[in-house]
Amino acid sequence: MMDWFFRGDYAATPINVPVMVLGLLVAFVAGHAIAWVYMLTHSGLSYSRSFVGSLMVLPVLVAGVMMVLSNNLVTAFGMMAVFAIVRFRNILRDTLDTCYILASLVVGMAAGTQRFPVAVMVCLLAAAIMLYLWLTAFGSRHRYDVIVNLHWDRPAAELGDLRLLLERHSRRSHCASQRSNEGFGGTDLSYRLLLRDPSRIEELLSELRKASGVSRVTSLQAEDESEV
Repeated sequence: MMDWFFRGDYAATPINVPVMVLGLLVAFVAGHAIAWVYMLTHSGLSYSRSFVGSLMVLPVLVAGVMMVLSNNLVTAFGMMAVFAIVRFRNILRDTLDTCYILASLVVGMAAGTQRFPVAVMVCLLAAAIMLYLWLTAFGSRHRYDVIVNLHWDRPAAELGDLRLLLERHSRRSHCASQRSNEGFGGTDLSYRLLLRDPSRIEELLSELRKASGVSRVTSLQAEDESEV
Protein backbone atom coordinates (compact mmCIF):
# COMPACT_ATOMS: atom_id res chain seq x y z
CA MET A 1 0.00 0.00 0.00
CA MET A 2 2.72 2.45 0.95
CA ASP A 3 4.71 1.47 -2.13
CA TRP A 4 1.68 2.36 -4.29
CA PHE A 5 1.40 5.69 -2.51
CA PHE A 6 5.03 6.67 -3.08
CA ARG A 7 4.99 5.45 -6.69
CA GLY A 8 1.44 6.49 -7.54
CA ASP A 9 2.22 9.70 -9.43
CA TYR A 10 1.77 8.96 -13.15
CA ALA A 11 1.95 12.56 -14.38
CA ALA A 12 4.48 13.68 -16.99
CA THR A 13 6.70 15.09 -14.24
CA PRO A 14 6.19 12.97 -11.08
CA ILE A 15 6.29 14.79 -7.79
CA ASN A 16 8.61 14.02 -4.87
CA VAL A 17 6.19 12.62 -2.27
CA PRO A 18 8.25 13.39 0.91
CA VAL A 19 8.76 16.96 -0.30
CA MET A 20 5.04 17.20 -1.08
CA VAL A 21 4.10 16.08 2.45
CA LEU A 22 6.60 18.52 3.94
CA GLY A 23 5.20 21.37 1.83
CA LEU A 24 1.62 20.68 2.92
CA LEU A 25 2.63 20.49 6.60
CA VAL A 26 4.61 23.74 6.34
CA ALA A 27 1.56 25.40 4.77
CA PHE A 28 -0.62 24.10 7.63
CA VAL A 29 1.74 25.39 10.35
CA ALA A 30 2.14 28.76 8.60
CA GLY A 31 -1.63 29.12 8.19
CA HIS A 32 -2.08 28.27 11.87
CA ALA A 33 0.38 31.02 12.82
CA ILE A 34 -1.36 33.59 10.60
CA ALA A 35 -4.75 32.65 12.11
CA TRP A 36 -3.43 33.04 15.66
CA VAL A 37 -1.94 36.47 14.87
CA TYR A 38 -5.26 37.57 13.36
CA MET A 39 -7.15 36.41 16.47
CA LEU A 40 -4.79 38.28 18.80
CA THR A 41 -4.60 41.53 16.83
CA HIS A 42 -8.14 41.89 15.43
CA SER A 43 -10.03 44.90 16.73
CA GLY A 44 -13.44 46.13 15.69
CA LEU A 45 -17.07 45.11 15.99
CA SER A 46 -17.11 42.45 13.27
CA TYR A 47 -15.30 39.16 13.96
CA SER A 48 -15.90 35.86 12.17
CA ARG A 49 -14.68 32.48 13.45
CA SER A 50 -15.33 31.03 9.99
CA PHE A 51 -12.90 33.53 8.45
CA VAL A 52 -10.22 32.56 10.99
CA GLY A 53 -10.64 28.91 10.03
CA SER A 54 -10.29 29.81 6.38
CA LEU A 55 -6.95 31.49 7.09
CA MET A 56 -5.67 28.13 8.30
CA VAL A 57 -7.16 25.95 5.54
CA LEU A 58 -6.39 28.09 2.50
CA PRO A 59 -2.56 27.81 2.63
CA VAL A 60 -2.82 24.01 2.51
CA LEU A 61 -5.25 24.12 -0.41
CA VAL A 62 -3.20 26.68 -2.34
CA ALA A 63 -0.09 24.52 -1.81
CA GLY A 64 -2.05 21.60 -3.23
CA VAL A 65 -3.11 23.71 -6.20
CA MET A 66 0.49 24.64 -6.99
CA MET A 67 1.54 20.99 -6.79
CA VAL A 68 -1.24 19.96 -9.17
CA LEU A 69 -0.48 22.73 -11.66
CA SER A 70 3.29 22.16 -11.58
CA ASN A 71 4.05 24.53 -14.50
CA ASN A 72 1.21 23.01 -16.54
CA LEU A 73 -0.50 25.93 -18.29
CA VAL A 74 -3.37 23.81 -19.63
CA THR A 75 -4.24 22.55 -16.14
CA ALA A 76 -4.06 26.09 -14.77
CA PHE A 77 -6.57 27.39 -17.32
CA GLY A 78 -8.78 24.38 -16.66
CA MET A 79 -8.90 25.10 -12.94
CA MET A 80 -9.69 28.77 -13.56
CA ALA A 81 -12.59 27.76 -15.80
CA VAL A 82 -14.02 25.24 -13.32
CA PHE A 83 -13.76 27.63 -10.37
CA ALA A 84 -15.35 30.43 -12.41
CA ILE A 85 -18.31 28.17 -13.23
CA VAL A 86 -18.77 27.24 -9.57
CA ARG A 87 -18.65 30.89 -8.46
CA PHE A 88 -21.07 31.90 -11.24
CA ARG A 89 -23.66 29.27 -10.30
CA ASN A 90 -23.39 29.65 -6.52
CA ILE A 91 -23.24 32.62 -4.16
CA LEU A 92 -20.94 31.54 -1.31
CA ARG A 93 -21.65 33.70 1.74
CA ASP A 94 -19.29 31.81 4.08
CA THR A 95 -15.52 31.89 3.53
CA LEU A 96 -15.24 28.32 4.83
CA ASP A 97 -17.69 27.17 2.14
CA THR A 98 -15.22 28.50 -0.43
CA CYS A 99 -12.52 26.33 1.15
CA TYR A 100 -14.71 23.23 0.77
CA ILE A 101 -15.29 24.03 -2.90
CA LEU A 102 -11.59 24.64 -3.48
CA ALA A 103 -10.68 21.40 -1.68
CA SER A 104 -13.01 19.44 -3.94
CA LEU A 105 -11.51 21.09 -7.02
CA VAL A 106 -7.94 20.36 -5.94
CA VAL A 107 -8.68 16.69 -5.20
CA GLY A 108 -10.56 16.27 -8.47
CA MET A 109 -7.82 17.92 -10.52
CA ALA A 110 -5.09 15.93 -8.78
CA ALA A 111 -6.93 12.68 -9.57
CA GLY A 112 -7.64 13.81 -13.13
CA THR A 113 -3.97 14.66 -13.77
CA GLN A 114 -2.91 11.30 -12.26
CA ARG A 115 -1.22 12.85 -9.24
CA PHE A 116 -2.79 10.34 -6.89
CA PRO A 117 -0.51 11.00 -3.85
CA VAL A 118 -1.43 14.69 -4.01
CA ALA A 119 -5.14 13.83 -4.20
CA VAL A 120 -4.90 11.50 -1.21
CA MET A 121 -2.79 13.82 0.97
CA VAL A 122 -4.81 16.97 0.24
CA CYS A 123 -8.06 15.09 0.87
CA LEU A 124 -6.89 13.61 4.18
CA LEU A 125 -5.25 16.78 5.46
CA ALA A 126 -8.13 19.06 4.43
CA ALA A 127 -10.67 16.71 6.05
CA ALA A 128 -8.56 16.51 9.21
CA ILE A 129 -8.28 20.30 9.42
CA MET A 130 -12.03 20.78 8.93
CA LEU A 131 -12.74 18.23 11.69
CA TYR A 132 -10.18 19.95 13.92
CA LEU A 133 -11.88 23.32 13.38
CA TRP A 134 -15.26 21.79 14.21
CA LEU A 135 -14.18 19.80 17.28
CA THR A 136 -12.08 22.55 18.88
CA ALA A 137 -14.19 25.55 17.77
CA PHE A 138 -10.89 27.07 16.65
CA GLY A 139 -11.08 30.82 16.16
CA SER A 140 -13.48 31.48 19.03
CA ARG A 141 -12.41 34.06 21.55
CA HIS A 142 -13.94 35.63 24.64
CA ARG A 143 -12.46 39.04 25.30
CA TYR A 144 -15.72 40.78 26.13
CA ASP A 145 -19.12 39.74 27.44
CA VAL A 146 -21.31 42.46 26.01
CA ILE A 147 -21.39 45.48 23.71
CA VAL A 148 -23.27 48.49 25.07
CA ASN A 149 -24.45 51.24 22.73
CA LEU A 150 -25.71 54.55 24.11
CA HIS A 151 -26.17 58.24 23.35
CA TRP A 152 -24.27 60.79 25.47
CA ASP A 153 -25.91 64.23 25.67
CA ARG A 154 -23.38 65.89 27.96
CA PRO A 155 -20.02 67.43 26.86
CA ALA A 156 -17.27 64.98 25.92
CA ALA A 157 -15.11 66.38 28.71
CA GLU A 158 -17.53 64.83 31.24
CA LEU A 159 -17.20 61.28 29.91
CA GLY A 160 -15.17 60.43 33.00
CA ASP A 161 -18.44 60.00 34.96
CA LEU A 162 -19.62 57.40 32.45
CA ARG A 163 -16.30 55.55 32.57
CA LEU A 164 -16.46 55.34 36.37
CA LEU A 165 -19.93 53.80 36.14
CA LEU A 166 -18.73 51.22 33.61
CA GLU A 167 -15.62 50.39 35.64
CA ARG A 168 -17.77 49.51 38.67
CA HIS A 169 -19.36 46.71 36.67
CA SER A 170 -16.55 45.62 34.32
CA ARG A 171 -13.03 44.32 34.60
CA ARG A 172 -12.15 45.67 31.16
CA SER A 173 -13.84 48.24 28.95
CA HIS A 174 -13.02 49.53 25.49
CA CYS A 175 -14.67 52.35 23.58
CA ALA A 176 -14.99 50.75 20.14
CA SER A 177 -16.86 53.62 18.48
CA GLN A 178 -17.43 57.32 19.22
CA ARG A 179 -19.45 59.35 16.72
CA SER A 180 -20.85 62.86 16.98
CA ASN A 181 -24.57 63.07 16.20
CA GLU A 182 -24.91 66.32 14.28
CA GLY A 183 -28.66 66.06 13.79
CA PHE A 184 -29.62 65.68 17.45
CA GLY A 185 -26.46 66.80 19.24
CA GLY A 186 -24.41 64.72 21.64
CA THR A 187 -22.32 61.64 20.90
CA ASP A 188 -23.14 58.03 20.02
CA LEU A 189 -20.86 55.64 21.93
CA SER A 190 -20.22 51.91 21.71
CA TYR A 191 -18.40 50.14 24.56
CA ARG A 192 -17.13 46.57 24.72
CA LEU A 193 -17.20 45.28 28.30
CA LEU A 194 -15.78 42.27 30.16
CA LEU A 195 -18.16 42.17 33.12
CA ARG A 196 -17.19 41.40 36.72
CA ASP A 197 -20.42 39.42 37.02
CA PRO A 198 -22.18 38.66 33.71
CA SER A 199 -25.41 37.79 35.55
CA ARG A 200 -25.74 41.46 36.65
CA ILE A 201 -25.92 42.92 33.15
CA GLU A 202 -29.48 44.15 33.74
CA GLU A 203 -28.29 46.08 36.79
CA LEU A 204 -25.66 47.84 34.67
CA LEU A 205 -28.17 48.70 31.95
CA SER A 206 -30.61 50.03 34.58
CA GLU A 207 -27.96 52.31 36.05
CA LEU A 208 -26.99 53.57 32.60
CA ARG A 209 -30.59 54.44 31.74
CA LYS A 210 -30.91 56.40 34.99
CA ALA A 211 -27.58 58.22 34.58
CA SER A 212 -27.62 61.90 33.69
CA GLY A 213 -26.98 62.57 30.00
CA VAL A 214 -27.42 58.93 28.90
CA SER A 215 -30.18 57.80 26.53
CA ARG A 216 -30.97 55.13 23.91
CA VAL A 217 -29.13 52.35 25.78
CA THR A 218 -28.95 49.00 23.95
CA SER A 219 -26.80 45.89 24.46
CA LEU A 220 -25.50 43.02 22.33
CA GLN A 221 -24.13 39.73 23.68
CA ALA A 222 -20.54 38.89 22.70
CA GLU A 223 -21.47 35.53 21.13
CA ASP A 224 -23.82 37.34 18.74
CA GLU A 225 -21.13 39.84 17.82
CA SER A 226 -18.46 37.20 17.15
CA GLU A 227 -20.18 35.79 14.05
CA VAL A 228 -21.21 39.05 12.32
